Amino acid sequence: MSDSGLPDTRETHRSHKPTHSASNQVEAVFESVVFASRWIQAPLYAGLIVAELLYAYKFLVELWEMVIHINKMDETVFMLGVLGLIDVTMVANLLTMVVIGGYATFVSKLDLEHHPDRPDWLTHVDPGTIKIKLAASLIGISSIHLLKGFVDVANENPEHLKWKIFIHMTFLASAILLAWTDKIMQKDKKH
Repeated sequence: MSDSGLPDTRETHRSHKPTHSASNQVEAVFESVVFASRWIQAPLYAGLIVAELLYAYKFLVELWEMVIHINKMDETVFMLGVLGLIDVTMVANLLTMVVIGGYATFVSKLDLEHHPDRPDWLTHVDPGTIKIKLAASLIGISSIHLLKGFVDVANENPEHLKWKIFIHMTFLASAILLAWTDKIMQKDKKH
């Protein structure tokens, strides 16, 4: 209490001063390190870009083989070759989605606001969207493998074909569950 009979406010002001203790500084440095650790993923995305280059090379080699042997191929072999090219392309698309979406979501924003070729899906990319797009891509790739098995059913092991159908149905069920879960989560965010 002061001489005037009123409470002394000097003590109150002193107790509300922020303390910059060593533990707060350590915590701030640690949080900066944790946030910077996202850059550990950058080499992983660079490696996926190399894998995509290898897929492009594989595509060109398979296409060249088809061009050279087109006159010797029957329709089934040709169709299998085309499905193989589609398969390689779909895996490359999957890699592109993972690299661009994953980098933009987990590492650093991409400064592409005014780029004319900016993908539309990049405006609303988040981990849930990436998961659904990946699931849809896996279903597409699985569909191609299943179709290859049906086209070449005479040379396909029935047991392998059953496993391909089972795996395809698993991917399909997983994608539906992911989409349903994402829809519920989006609805919850709006409320």
